[in-house]
Amino acid sequence: MQALRADIERAGLDTISGRKAPRARVLLIAGRPGSGRTALAEELAGQLEKDYADGVLYARLTDSGGQPVPTDRTARELLGALDLPTPPGAGEDELAESLREALAARRVLLLLDDAADAEQVDMLLPDNPDCLVVATARGPLTGIPDVRPCTLGGLDTPSAVELLSRFTGSVRIKVDPRAAEALAEECAGQPAALVLVGGRLAARPEVSVADVVRQLRAMPGEHGPVGRAFRLSYESLAQPAARILRLLALAPAGLVDAHTASALAGCSISAADSTLDDFAVLGLLRPAGSVPPQYAVPGCLVPMIRAAMEAQERLAEVQLARARMLERNVRLLQSCRAITEPDGSAARRKLAGLPRGLRFPNRQAAADWLRTRRPALLAAAEAAVADGELDTLARRLVSALVRALAAHRGTEAAAPELYGLHRLVLDVADRRGLHREKAAALLNLADLDAQTGRTREALARYRAALDAGRAANDPYATGRAMESVGGAYQELEDWQRAADWYGRALTQRLARGERADEARLYGRLGTVHTYAGRYGEALRNWRASAAGHRRLGDLAGHARALSEMARVQEYAGRPTESLHTCREAVDLARRAGDVRLQAALQLRLADTLDRLGDPAAGRLHRATAERLLEDDPVTCEIRSGFLED
Repeated sequence: MQALRADIERAGLDTISGRKAPRARVLLIAGRPGSGRTALAEELAGQLEKDYADGVLYARLTDSGGQPVPTDRTARELLGALDLPTPPGAGEDELAESLREALAARRVLLLLDDAADAEQVDMLLPDNPDCLVVATARGPLTGIPDVRPCTLGGLDTPSAVELLSRFTGSVRIKVDPRAAEALAEECAGQPAALVLVGGRLAARPEVSVADVVRQLRAMPGEHGPVGRAFRLSYESLAQPAARILRLLALAPAGLVDAHTASALAGCSISAADSTLDDFAVLGLLRPAGSVPPQYAVPGCLVPMIRAAMEAQERLAEVQLARARMLERNVRLLQSCRAITEPDGSAARRKLAGLPRGLRFPNRQAAADWLRTRRPALLAAAEAAVADGELDTLARRLVSALVRALAAHRGTEAAAPELYGLHRLVLDVADRRGLHREKAAALLNLADLDAQTGRTREALARYRAALDAGRAANDPYATGRAMESVGGAYQELEDWQRAADWYGRALTQRLARGERADEARLYGRLGTVHTYAGRYGEALRNWRASAAGHRRLGDLAGHARALSEMARVQEYAGRPTESLHTCREAVDLARRAGDVRLQAALQLRLADTLDRLGDPAAGRLHRATAERLLEDDPVTCEIRSGFLED
């Protein structure tokens, strides 16, 4: 710890040469898994936190399976921790740049745990010397300048014995201090090994320290001291508990709760809960969130747990355990979403029929569960899709997760996660030749692209969705895709192509007799013709839209269509007709009880009357609009500009 603190104050190469350091200083703690590098980094961060006004940010750069975490995911998580928006679909360069921009104006300590290589760290390194990066890795991060690794071997014997005493109490150490020292030496001072043997001693007070030394020496040397300590704990477990531990290799993101363990092993939730508590005492798991209780599988133990599973579990049993876990998650997500529905709804009635263990007592409890389990649920969806053997369950899980996230967080806040989930659906649809699902996924992805200003990317996906919809013979998907292609061209201000695609969509709706869609599409055509200055075409389409809304009995829609007709008439130099049409629209809005629309139309009437040279009448209509707004309980900004249909 002292060496790390000294390294913070050490002058860097830039300072020595008289230049201001352009980037944050990097402190590297290197060591093998189980060496205590993460614990040391967290302790250092805790001691230094008060020196960094904007706090500590944490990110793990290697997943539970040992694979590097993509930079875009890490950057998105860090930006989320800063409460900054992350556009769905943004690439790693864009997100990493956004993160660096955010950190350029902040003083933070960035803890990057278990870096796979220098490039991972370099992409996230703040361009701000007032920040500090503490990274952990197996070895040196060659490529990042001015970094001196603090390499961990093992604890010295007195420190290792002190760590053991936290589990055993001082009396058992004092009774046989030489055995305690021998145990520390057998563990090579590795904190992970010491925690495991300490947990065993804490759980078995009748076992002496000397007994554990003898047992540890009898263990095979595979995986070093940590492997021997793990094997000692694992072989002492009862068979049901040992099986639960083996199957935790399947826990998504290395995160497990009672439901996950119960589903994997096919046991009761209460039995799983009790077993997980025992594992935490033994050092086989560590707490990772208390509401609801959740545990993390230590990264250094994952290879050994996985090896035990592969050696003792048949492939069919592993696949069945994975399927049970996915099905449990689907049902929990369905329950999580259903609790947001009104009392008496079909979803709430279905919820009442679920077993008590799958129901949430209230909306807040469901939201807490979803927030805590979100990383594991997203990892479960990715793993299920990548596996390729459980595609039906994978699709159900993704669908349930999309609905739960949208219900609790809203589609805008959850957009980054939804984008990734729709891409997973697209992967499955491509693999299985599911054209209908492919069209739906492409439409959802394109919508998110369009909402974040990536119009050309959205256009390409809308066209691909049209092809998939045609292959599936799905009229909804093809109609939606054609209309969306028109919308993308409208956003690009290509009025001719927009009108062409809206016309194609309208032709389909007319053939199917879909009256509400017809009225809307006539309005869209009227809009693009207005923008293009083709006022005759615009008026014809707005009249058709108004007629469609009238036939449907949609007074508000009829009023909006007439309002746009009035605007076009005014553009076309026909103010008297415009005034008459606008008055008709005001009457319809009043009959519809749409106060805000009526107020907007009154303002439009006032503007028209001003231009016709009747300011007194204009003031009356403006006063009427203000009175309507004062009486309206919903605060709304009313503009006399374009009213969206």
